[in-house]
Amino acid sequence: MPESGRCKHAVPTGAEGHYKQPMKRATVTLHLLLFAGLSASLAVLALCGCKPSTRAAGGGRLFGVTFQTLNNPFFVDLNKGLQDVIEAKGDRLVTLDAKFSSLKQKNDVVALLERQPAAIFINPVNWEGIKGTLVEAKRKNVPIIIVDAPVSDPDLVLCQVASDNFEAGRLACEELARVKPEAKIVILLQGANKACIDRVAGFRTEMAKHGGMKVLDTQECKGAAEPSRPVMSDLLARFSELDAAFPINDPSAMGVIAAIEGAGRAGQVTVVTVDGSREGAAAILSGKLHSTSAQSASEIGRIAAEKAYEHLAGKPVAKDVVVPVKLITKENAASILKAK
Repeated sequence: MPESGRCKHAVPTGAEGHYKQPMKRATVTLHLLLFAGLSASLAVLALCGCKPSTRAAGGGRLFGVTFQTLNNPFFVDLNKGLQDVIEAKGDRLVTLDAKFSSLKQKNDVVALLERQPAAIFINPVNWEGIKGTLVEAKRKNVPIIIVDAPVSDPDLVLCQVASDNFEAGRLACEELARVKPEAKIVILLQGANKACIDRVAGFRTEMAKHGGMKVLDTQECKGAAEPSRPVMSDLLARFSELDAAFPINDPSAMGVIAAIEGAGRAGQVTVVTVDGSREGAAAILSGKLHSTSAQSASEIGRIAAEKAYEHLAGKPVAKDVVVPVKLITKENAASILKAK
């Protein structure tokens, strides 16, 4: 019961002995009457089928989102796309950072579910490991919309909104083949993320059309700059013929570029990637990155928020929404910087 609804009985220190038995009986009777009234109220609510409110403290509806990381401009932009739509409706968005931890993401969603939000958006750390969390959300009848990285159990979610990640990887390889048809490549991936799995699949499918290209090795990089740098440094030391790299996203590409520069190999290794961030565009214009297959992070967020409202309005919602990608090279990289 809220603090304002509790009955408190202030008793002056040392005064207990001054109360007689009739006063004690009256207090007990009052408590019994209050309890009976509360029980009757709860019974009425149960009969009416009333549920906890999804209203946020400010009066609007509450929504939540959890990202695998917020240490990536792409997810910051995606969050902005969600926020713009939700706040325009007078509602509120709670944004959480899983910091690449499946356990933290699970705990964050459980905490959100306790607040009975209107909907939750999830960018999963692990596309298979998220299943238990999705089952719990379905049990509590809270709609889940997946953003950017699909899950292995789509039947457990309302909708998935993601880039055409297969095409993003295919475009990256096609562009690499154009400038370096005999490329000796290393791939740095994020194996627990379905979006990244799809990018590698698209890359390899395109590579099968180009007989002169060869993958020397594939290594885990966690989709971030910091872990990518030592991985790439090791690969450069192991493979003297290495002259191309496909890191899975712009942040990991920054780590790869730093390793290339640290090894004194700047200008000798062609790097292609996926994201289309401002940082990626700047690296292209400076000659450090060759290309990036651009996603529209804010568009993914906007569409996901709109799908949530369509569902809440009782309208049918498509299970999968695929957002197109486009290749960014030195010819059009400046447009990314101007657009954001």
